[in-house]
Amino acid sequence: MVRANGAVSLRELARVVQTSEVTVRRDVRALEAEGLLDRRHGGAVLPGGFTRESGFPQKSHLATAEKTAIADLAASFVEEGEAVVVGAGTTTQELARRLARVPGLTVVTNSLLVAQALAHANRVEVVMTGGTLRGSNYALVGSGAEQSLHGLRVTRAFLSGSGLTAERGLSTSNMLSASVDRALVQAAAEVVVLADHTKLGTDTMFQTVPTDVITRLVTDEPPSHDDRAATELQALADQGVHISVAGPGAGAPAGAVPGPEQVPQQQRRRDVPPLPGQRRTHHPHPPGAQPQGGGGAPSAPQLRSAGPLGAEPPTARVADLAPRRR
Repeated sequence: MVRANGAVSLRELARVVQTSEVTVRRDVRALEAEGLLDRRHGGAVLPGGFTRESGFPQKSHLATAEKTAIADLAASFVEEGEAVVVGAGTTTQELARRLARVPGLTVVTNSLLVAQALAHANRVEVVMTGGTLRGSNYALVGSGAEQSLHGLRVTRAFLSGSGLTAERGLSTSNMLSASVDRALVQAAAEVVVLADHTKLGTDTMFQTVPTDVITRLVTDEPPSHDDRAATELQALADQGVHISVAGPGAGAPAGAVPGPEQVPQQQRRRDVPPLPGQRRTHHPHPPGAQPQGGGGAPSAPQLRSAGPLGAEPPTARVADLAPRRR
């Protein structure tokens, strides 16, 4: 199946061979040890190491439920009249579908798929970069794309990637894509990374966003047996990244864009602000904005439910993800 399709999800494998995902995961691990495939993104791909990148058709069938939940939660952070940038990727495409009904929104993107999802949204203005089309992910890349972003300033950027670690931040397998993503980051006051739990702890060739520049991570709940993802989440929280965890199977109705108060509680499982005094200083907030975290002596972080960054969030059921003491 991997040789025929380039990639396959654990869920699909379990369905085809009529066994549990736990059994499939064990067998995939054994096949990886023999060099027959690589484990990636909740499934398996042909072996290729750091430099191999799955195409859009393969990525679109992996971790679909998780991407839907992440997109639902991420859409609740966007307010009417905002200007945002949205990068290329299957998760950001899901986000774009949910942004179609946010009035007065301006979306800057280098992704044809994001633009297509917003093409018929009559209250959303779409601004596309220039550049050269990269067919594998339907994104515009190269110097034309980067130059078109010079002088741009928006409230926040929504980006995805191939892997995320606390040590290196967000990364991707393609140099041209990484370069455009870095230009998108430079245009935004805040950076929101959308990454399902299968990308946590995965490192790929080109760094796009260092950890200390990531404002918030929107992800899904790692399975109880996934120690690597849980460890990486804790490490990211320790470094001051807001962690917003979406629950599976709690998506909004088709075409709806929930506000913060409408996001189901299971999608707002936890939201951890950064430790005071630990955040970045080289990525400033827009004029007049107050830095997050406040001054004074460091104290234990206050857990908050997911809502627009900088706004008072509604009350919600949360779980604890406290930073470890150093």
